[in-house]
Amino acid sequence: MKKSHRPITRKKNPEPKIGSKDWIIWAAWADRITFEDIKFLTGKTESDVIKIMRRTLEPSSFRLWRKRIKSKSIKHRKKFEYSRKLIRKKIKKNEILNW
Repeated sequence: MKKSHRPITRKKNPEPKIGSKDWIIWAAWADRITFEDIKFLTGKTESDVIKIMRRTLEPSSFRLWRKRIKSKSIKHRKKFEYSRKLIRKKIKKNEILNW
């Protein structure tokens, strides 16, 4: 069996180092990382993240990201927690009705 000369990576898409510009872009695209988490880890506010995304992404990708962020309630911790409470209430209500 012939060995290839390609480098071997353990992860398909390794996470960039925290604090780097690449990490901020990666975290901004990630659904489970809120803007509050990004600010805590890097010191960048939501408006700073938007500026970084605008400068580095292509215009169509930036518009897609902004559309996605506006429709997702999980990028802001308060909205995320509120939506989780609503989901729990619906589940409890359905459980009560199914008894």
